[in-house]
Amino acid sequence: MIANGVLSVVIAALGPKAGDGSGPGTPEPGMEQHLPSMEELYPPPFWRIGDGSVFELNRLGLVRIIATVMVVLLVYLGARRMRLVPGRGQSTLELLMGFIHKQIAEAGMSPALARKYLPFIATLFFGILGMNLTGIIPGLNIASTALVTVPLILALSAWVAFVVRGIKAHGVGHYFADALFPKGAPKFMLVLLTPIEFLSTFILRPATLTIRLMANMIAGHFLLAAFFGMTAYYFLDAGSAIMKGAGVVTFIAAIIFTLFEVFVAALQAFIFSLLTSVYIGLAAEGH
Repeated sequence: MIANGVLSVVIAALGPKAGDGSGPGTPEPGMEQHLPSMEELYPPPFWRIGDGSVFELNRLGLVRIIATVMVVLLVYLGARRMRLVPGRGQSTLELLMGFIHKQIAEAGMSPALARKYLPFIATLFFGILGMNLTGIIPGLNIASTALVTVPLILALSAWVAFVVRGIKAHGVGHYFADALFPKGAPKFMLVLLTPIEFLSTFILRPATLTIRLMANMIAGHFLLAAFFGMTAYYFLDAGSAIMKGAGVVTFIAAIIFTLFEVFVAALQAFIFSLLTSVYIGLAAEGH
């Protein structure tokens, strides 16, 4: 009984709950009570300005605010007292900034351009990483990027960045002509190639950035919710010893997938930032 009670507390803290996503509730018999649903991604608002107002706040919005504050606070604490002999916080921040500079910014654009766009690329990386990691933080239990809003805004910011860079580097007419009409292509092929270039450069780039980030975070959330939900069912509702043994397996799997989700969160921040860097570099260089 004590072991079951302790485990239920651990599951409630670590595992995303099914239902409205507002936190742990009283489990009811049946596996369906523990499995995740799409309702978790659309929690009801708990605060709004007036009836029917679009200015409202739900749990997911609160998680995004918390993630933003945490990222800003951690960066501030690491950079507020820069010293010649850095402490642990400054060393960690410098290590991350060096990684972003060399492995992300300079991997997609020239060194001079990388220095100019480093603050933007670093903001993308830290912001995405922080919002992705909220999916495994006890009490938050949902990635801030699991809905389309945040990934789309980030993708549009990347789109604006590479379009503006291209216009500054080549001028409006030359940039769009270079992007839409491939050099050396036969004129009769432009009827086919121009729409393809337009879609791939100006539509598919932000669309794929959005969908890739959102889909990975949604998949990770439901994977963790399913394993923790099955663990809760096997230990708290299922009565046989075999089921409790299965609960041990699903609990171990949930912990492993939680660690894997940390890797996925960092990987998606890296991929998004790297592709943004590549797009800016391509816009600056032209075809």
